[in-house]
Amino acid sequence: MPGPLSHLTILDLSRVLAGPWCTQLLADLGATVLKIERPGSGDDTRAWGPPFVKDRDGDDTQESAYYLACNRGKRSVAIDFTTAEGRDLVLSLARQSDALVENFKVGGLAKYGLDYASVAKVNPRLVYASITGFGQDGPYASRAGYDFIVQGMSGFMSVTGERDDVAGGGPQKAGIAITDLMTGMYTSVALLAALAHRDRTGAGQWIDACLFDSSVAMMSVIDLNYLVSGVVPGRAGNAHQNIVPYQTFAAGDGHLIVAVGNDSQFRALCTVVGRREWASDPRFATNAARVRNRDTLVPMIAAILRERTQRDWLAALEAAGIPSGPINRIDQVFDDPQVNARRMRIDLAHPLAGQVPQVRTPLALSLTPLAYDRAPPLLGQDTASVLHERLGLDEQAIARLAARGIVGLAQASAASPCNEVSS
Repeated sequence: MPGPLSHLTILDLSRVLAGPWCTQLLADLGATVLKIERPGSGDDTRAWGPPFVKDRDGDDTQESAYYLACNRGKRSVAIDFTTAEGRDLVLSLARQSDALVENFKVGGLAKYGLDYASVAKVNPRLVYASITGFGQDGPYASRAGYDFIVQGMSGFMSVTGERDDVAGGGPQKAGIAITDLMTGMYTSVALLAALAHRDRTGAGQWIDACLFDSSVAMMSVIDLNYLVSGVVPGRAGNAHQNIVPYQTFAAGDGHLIVAVGNDSQFRALCTVVGRREWASDPRFATNAARVRNRDTLVPMIAAILRERTQRDWLAALEAAGIPSGPINRIDQVFDDPQVNARRMRIDLAHPLAGQVPQVRTPLALSLTPLAYDRAPPLLGQDTASVLHERLGLDEQAIARLAARGIVGLAQASAASPCNEVSS
């Protein structure tokens, strides 16, 4: 069955992560995503390696793992839109599209005639999503946006990492570009909402999304802790700001997470660790009391958990219904039976490597399941077929554009506009 968004065409002028993460989700849901890239170089992330995908002979290709992470399901169309002819090709594609996603600096596309005002003239039904670092207005609008910097500016790093008075304490960024990823997710939601409005009214619109807004918003509970109390939250390491005990502990041979979410689970923990008297101790009997007395309770729990192995504790905690788990390395994640049962890893056919690994989108729709049938494309892999099928250009016209550098063709597709490598 076609995907739930199989009726949509998305023109993707974004690169790096936030925009491509948004459009990969839309592609997984069935949308046709036309990834517009600069001939010869393409998305910056194609070169962000190693690691690079190996070809069938075991040699590095020019397809980086970073690029593979966020470009599945798309069609690569290499067009130099800094030229008048290239711009006109992109506008012709925009005329046929439902949405456009871009992440240039504020005003960056206006000089090419590809800003919202210009594109809306040729397609007023188009939903146009702009992703920037700090938004289209405000004193920081002209600044470039980098995930790491925004993690610091948004308060995220002020509550991430160990306390300053603990060994190794200090601000810490997330191990992934969480601001980019969340902005991509927020943008996909906004885009689908705008398309729903378009379907009712016929009117397209402009979406102003940015890393800074997204990062401030995703602080969620931390934001409200401050806004309600007036107290500035600090770093708590692997502990929870509002729940105790809810953190990592060292066992005799490794670490585990104990996540006690309510008072009944705490009473069960007291039984498991052989300290039933804690459950009736007024310092610990309620979560509010445990939060106030965490510096007393947590070291007591920690001392007991060091006495047995991680496996022993996890078995005992699970049997007692206490949420807990190990801290896995990535190799252990992909060996985990639950990850395998849920088929999180998939492999897609690839013209150079034979096949490449992917991690599926974590959405399971009962009536319109997601289909994964296109690996991240080679640069210009689909230029010829898209220009032929959507704009009616014949092989000779495409070859002339390619000879002048207006468009780029992947080696696999240069021979014929209608018979490109399909992944």
